[in-house]
Amino acid sequence: MARAIGLAAVGASLLVLAGCSSLPEITAPAAAPPSSAGAARPSPYPVEKLVGAWGMSSYRQDKDRKRTEAMARVQCKLPYVIKKGPTDGVMMHVADDAKLYELTLKGSASGKTYLGFNSPPGDPADREILSFSDNLIVMKFVDPDADNRYGKVIYVRCGANG
Repeated sequence: MARAIGLAAVGASLLVLAGCSSLPEITAPAAAPPSSAGAARPSPYPVEKLVGAWGMSSYRQDKDRKRTEAMARVQCKLPYVIKKGPTDGVMMHVADDAKLYELTLKGSASGKTYLGFNSPPGDPADREILSFSDNLIVMKFVDPDADNRYGKVIYVRCGANG
């Protein structure tokens, strides 16, 4: 029993001494490097311009873009409908998920525009806006795997001439 008390006293002494010894100064970790897209900025496009009925199609090679636009117009028979979200976004699907999510447009310091969750611009879950007009939008997924599987996605506004 005396031995157990002695060991406990030694252990307690070590704890006290450890608390009294000087510790190296702890500094805050360095800030994470900025994403390749840079800091978030307002999108140059209004979210409301995404709302509506769209024909969708995709392509991988730029030479196929015009043909793909025509294919997207045909898809207006069964359009992809984008509705306004409950806050400042739109309700859309993300890669490989049948559930609708609220996504928003976000600009980057590099001048690129992305559509995605409330995260820094250029997040792997984002889509980069390659072209944006009232009646035609072209996007590609930032994630290389999703981009490889889906290609560049064209949205043609249904009922639009052109």
